[in-house]
Parts: sequence; structure tokens; C-alpha cells
Amino acid sequence: MSKLSIVVPVYYSADTLMLLYQDMKEKILGKLGDYEIVFVDDGSGDGTVAAVRRLREEDGRVHLLSLSRNFGKEAAMYAGLEHAGGDYVVVMDVDLGHLPPM
Repeated sequence: MSKLSIVVPVYYSADTLMLLYQDMKEKILGKLGDYEIVFVDDGSGDGTVAAVRRLREEDGRVHLLSLSRNFGKEAAMYAGLEHAGGDYVVVMDVDLGHLPPM
């Protein structure tokens, strides 16, 4: 069975990442076999890291990469792609601009 990795760069995204996760959980995660979600914090100074840690406690397939400072979205995406362990990888924005399909 194939594994899907979902890479989500985050930066000052404590509120929207929770909304994105809930939407993914309701619409697609239950339909997937093996998956992981890799949130890459790009040096946020808000509660983003704490929010991902809370998600990780409830879902062991959630992973956190925390960069030492803000390197930009492209660097965060690259770090997530390097860390992803899936056979397939999807990169999603946390801003809820492209919600997961139903």
C-alpha cells in the first residue's frame, strides 16, 4: 500500500492550521490508507508550534519540522519535501485558499 505525505509550510498560522487539519480530517484523511502530515514551521513567533504539537498528540501521523528562523515558503517546502517519507507528496498552503476536495 502506498503512503501519502502532505507537506504544509506554516508561518504565524496557529488558527488556520487547525481549520485546515479539521477540514482534511473531515473530507479526506479517513479515506486514505497510510498518510502523514508534515507541518514545517518557518520561524513563527505565535502559537503555531504549540498548535502542531497538540495535533501531534491526537494524531501520530502529524509531524513537525521547526526551522530556526524565517527562511521563506520555498525553503520550508523544500525542508518538508526532504523530510517526507511517502511514496507520493502533496504540498498544501495553510491559508485555506485551496481546501481539500470532498
